[in-house]
Amino acid sequence: MFTSLKKHLIPGLAAALLPLAAHAGEVTLSGEGAVTYTPDSARLTFTASAEDKLAANASDKVNGLMQQWRDAIDPYRDRLNDYSDANLNLYTRTLPIQERGQEPEQRAVASQTVSFTIDDLTLLNPLLAQAQELGMDYHLGNGSFYHSEEADLQRQALARAIADARSRCEFVANELDMSCGEVVTININGGHRPVPMMMSEAKSAGDAVSRIGDRELQASVSATFTLD
Repeated sequence: MFTSLKKHLIPGLAAALLPLAAHAGEVTLSGEGAVTYTPDSARLTFTASAEDKLAANASDKVNGLMQQWRDAIDPYRDRLNDYSDANLNLYTRTLPIQERGQEPEQRAVASQTVSFTIDDLTLLNPLLAQAQELGMDYHLGNGSFYHSEEADLQRQALARAIADARSRCEFVANELDMSCGEVVTININGGHRPVPMMMSEAKSAGDAVSRIGDRELQASVSATFTLD
């Protein structure tokens, strides 16, 4: 009778304990990592534009500006990467009517855009000065600056996030008098976007950049470890 009851109870008890054992043998947690760096490169875009009643005149004005630009940057030309200035854009705009009954006047607008990257930021202010002298339009924002070894920095941030997850697992396991075992699953959360820690500073006189702000690359993971 006792043997028969034991045969029936033990399998049921084992089945009831299996989910608890599986749950107690794993832990899921997150890890975060970051790398701070200063950009060493920049993406730059300048636009020369002019307008006139005649399209040909507007185009000639822009061609003249572009020739002045090419002459001015000639000492730096071989240090400008992925350089492009070949496309001339031409369109017509209608001037606002100032008086009732006035015939709308149209003007031809020509523009040409220059784009390139630099990996020597000492070139930045001399190039900005030339663009300002010629009246070219440009914009410097957070996206203008980056690091030439950004892929390696991303990997460093990810490695720190993984190490952080492992460290947290070891802390949890130690509190439970267990040890952190193998990784069951791991998910990398999102991308590794650089976060500006300080904006690039520009001097009010001449709009020269006086400082490039630091950036921080962040990475995070979610990992499940076994607990032994």
